[in-house]
Amino acid sequence: MISDDDIILIMRILVDIDADDVAALDEEAAREKASRAALIRRAIQEFLHRRRAEGETEAFGLWRRHKIDGLAFQRKVRSEW
Repeated sequence: MISDDDIILIMRILVDIDADDVAALDEEAAREKASRAALIRRAIQEFLHRRRAEGETEAFGLWRRHKIDGLAFQRKVRSEW
């Protein structure tokens, strides 16, 4: 029996790509023995992975520019409640 976990949805999209980029993509596809679509899927996955990783690290060091101790600020704000 097939469960929902066994179903993979794939969406087809239309993208305009410059002729030079298509030629470079074809060269890379031949070198890696992969299809254009496989290379494009991998590039998208790598791009999204990097973007997510960047978003996760953006918060580190946000308080560095403030001249107040984080705990002191927390106490000050909570005292207003």
